[in-house]
Amino acid sequence: MIYFLTSSPFLADACLLNPANAQIENMRRVIPDRCRGLFVCSSPDLHALTVGFGQDMRDAFEAAGFGFSDWRVLDGMNAGSAAQLVKDADLIVLAGGHVPTQNAFFRRIALRELLREHPGVLVGISAGTMNCCDPVYAQPEEPGEAVDPEYRRFLPGLGVTRTMILPHYQRCRNECVDGLRLFEEITYPDSMGRTFFALPDGSYLLGENGRETIYGEAYRVRDGKTEKITGPGERLVLMR
Repeated sequence: MIYFLTSSPFLADACLLNPANAQIENMRRVIPDRCRGLFVCSSPDLHALTVGFGQDMRDAFEAAGFGFSDWRVLDGMNAGSAAQLVKDADLIVLAGGHVPTQNAFFRRIALRELLREHPGVLVGISAGTMNCCDPVYAQPEEPGEAVDPEYRRFLPGLGVTRTMILPHYQRCRNECVDGLRLFEEITYPDSMGRTFFALPDGSYLLGENGRETIYGEAYRVRDGKTEKITGPGERLVLMR
């Protein structure tokens, strides 16, 4: 499987694919013409929201010159058909949203097993990107999560990669959750003995032929410190 793990694949001010960092160029290389697309939800019970987001995603691809012979949505309404829907898809897009909620749905439909040896192309968006890892770092996001002793920050994931990505770095680097600074007081302690890669929107990780490459600006968060490793337009091959 070839995978694009994005922070956000869209332009900041429009629901259009971002051409920066060769994203569209690289997608054109590997996504077949007239492909069969599948958009997988983040919240299985929010059907109308998922359909709308899925249509926005399709529109963005089509505006960039991609064509589809079929486009489906997978959520709680048709979870029982997950195996066939995944099997039939050439392009699978994992929505953004709340990481633990999406993670639970992925486990419910056994998506990890369904993706094993899948020959298609996978695109992760935000939470969808984070849930591709194993383990998943579910960075606290909603009120109460940072101070809840029962909140699980590390979850089993899809196992597409072992590279833990933190999306939307340009926006969340200075955020607070439950009165705690998201990075300095939450993520830095969680990074002791671990490595996270923080990506601003427009940057992404491409996995292809057993190699992972970060395209665009990126930061390495490890052992309580942040280091800029690439700038806009640059790329870095990660050791696997």
